[in-house]
Amino acid sequence: MTVLPMFPLGVALLPGERLPLHVFEPRYQALVRDCMAATAGPVFGTVLIERGREVGGGEDRYDVGTSVRIVSRIGIGDGRYALNCVGEERIRVRHWLGDDPYPQAEVEPWPVDASGRLSDGQLQNLTDKITELYILLTRVRELREDPPPPPPRLFDVLAQPGDHLYALAAWVPMGAADKFTILTAGSADERHRALSDAIDNTREIAEFRLSGRR
Repeated sequence: MTVLPMFPLGVALLPGERLPLHVFEPRYQALVRDCMAATAGPVFGTVLIERGREVGGGEDRYDVGTSVRIVSRIGIGDGRYALNCVGEERIRVRHWLGDDPYPQAEVEPWPVDASGRLSDGQLQNLTDKITELYILLTRVRELREDPPPPPPRLFDVLAQPGDHLYALAAWVPMGAADKFTILTAGSADERHRALSDAIDNTREIAEFRLSGRR
């Protein structure tokens, strides 16, 4: 069991996902300072807020989240920081330790089972659906006269070792609920189904926007 400083957020974070943060609350300024001085490296944990707000404390939190590494830090005055962070691994919170001076918790890793990775057929299904989604998103942007979204670099994703699903999910615009469902899915089939559903939800929104402009 590891004790980590915790930074609850209104968004869920997947392993490998980038996380820019503007840190302005004094309690989280202290968290950043302690993380940067930690011998184990600048790592904290984050979980999705179930009820409440990011600012002020007193929020209800989920107990599944992600460990986060601070990649770079810039001081922007008055003790505030602009952070560039990246999610590292999925974690479970086993016990919250209180919020003074900032939230802390006993956590343990919850790794993806290497024997339960997506099949080639599941990967092909997801890449096809993401490609079709971006065709729709491009049409939506064109109707709004906005720059088209950059196409997903799916070949780069699939060329890397590992489960691939979290990297594919990073290309799908989705809400916190969909992302949290993907994060908490236990098996490869559940993760595949969760991401497929998230793609479908985003596609339905894009199709609705297109139908309103005809």
